[in-house]
Amino acid sequence: MPTYRIEGGSPLRGTIRASGAKNAATKEIVAALLTDDTVILHNVPRIGDVAITVDICRGLGAEIDWIAEDTLRIHAADLRDVDVPVAFSGVNRIPVLLFGPLLHRHGRAAVPLVGGDDIGARPVDFHVAALRRLGATVEQEGQTWQARARRLKGTLIDLPYPSVGATESVLLSSVLAEGTTVIRNAAVEPEIMDQILLLQKMGALIAVEVDRTIIVEGVARLRGAEHRVLADRIEVASFAAAAVATDGDVFIEGAEQTTIMAFSNALRRVGGDFDVRPEGIRFYRGGELTAIALETDVHPGFATDWQQPFVVLLTQARGLSVIHETVYERRFGYTRELRAMGATIQIYNTCVGAKACRYRYGDHPHSCLVQGPTPLRGTRMTIPDLRAGFSYLIAALVAHGESKIDGAQYVERGYAVIPEKIDRLGGRCTVE
Repeated sequence: MPTYRIEGGSPLRGTIRASGAKNAATKEIVAALLTDDTVILHNVPRIGDVAITVDICRGLGAEIDWIAEDTLRIHAADLRDVDVPVAFSGVNRIPVLLFGPLLHRHGRAAVPLVGGDDIGARPVDFHVAALRRLGATVEQEGQTWQARARRLKGTLIDLPYPSVGATESVLLSSVLAEGTTVIRNAAVEPEIMDQILLLQKMGALIAVEVDRTIIVEGVARLRGAEHRVLADRIEVASFAAAAVATDGDVFIEGAEQTTIMAFSNALRRVGGDFDVRPEGIRFYRGGELTAIALETDVHPGFATDWQQPFVVLLTQARGLSVIHETVYERRFGYTRELRAMGATIQIYNTCVGAKACRYRYGDHPHSCLVQGPTPLRGTRMTIPDLRAGFSYLIAALVAHGESKIDGAQYVERGYAVIPEKIDRLGGRCTVE
């Protein structure tokens, strides 16, 4: 397993290009299985989760080739298998999204129990309930979910929570269903909108209405298409936080203002700043960093995946910052390592914000207080999950001395060529 070795204390300065969004590219590879025709995806990041998704789809019979550095050609005319290997159970959340394509192509699907980072419960209840509403029979058998349906039929689906995964699952299951499907309380993240754009190019009829309502009119078939994956707003925000935390100045080519509005507002409130240009966004420190109160939420709120890099930034801000995590109930485990580096951070099981929160009475560690500024010192760390991993990189870049960070494979699941990008910005990062 690779280890990052980082010598801290140098501000990040220079220019990098944003990679394509992990959370769009992986789902759009799955969407390509809905047609017999060829789908071309540009701006696909070379990361671990994309490699896993490609392996899963190839195992089902899809032909997938890299025809350029960031371009995939997907041809799924011969999906010969409906059983997703159990070996992919617990790897990431992609297998559960294969129900729709496999049911439409074969009338049956066997999907292993899903996994992903240990940041809180992410049950498949919403997925299973939606599939049953669409007319599928879904049962758990051993380590797999078995689903069958002659033809899925449109219906009304009210999601109890605007779950990104459940919304994606319903979209993939309803575009070829008979009749109209109405998804109420749907997630509307930029990556979902990007997936809808691809599906529309493929011939789907999808309308995004007010009040988180998505209406899908099923069509008889989908065709091939060519699509460019949007820039990764999580990577953009992560490097922006690193630029401000290290008192640097970073220009990110391809960064899109519309996808990071909530982050940009929080960054400016804490003392960072940004300049938007036609080709990207420049991020830098605008003055003294000061504490703020922050609550995560579904889009268009402050994304939960921005929380970890922002907490590291807040360790360098004057005063007491308050962070309330409302999306996942166990997402502050990574702060133990930050405290070992010298950060003053306290975790609470009670809600410390004003937003409605699913965990108000659940006794979950989902609120955080950060007192700053505190100097950080280099140490040895082990990455527990993807987004926490990048926050450790930022902390190591801010810290005095050398840090060694084990578990780099977690970061490489979601971020492309990170050591190279850090080196390009004047940071000192090597891989052992």
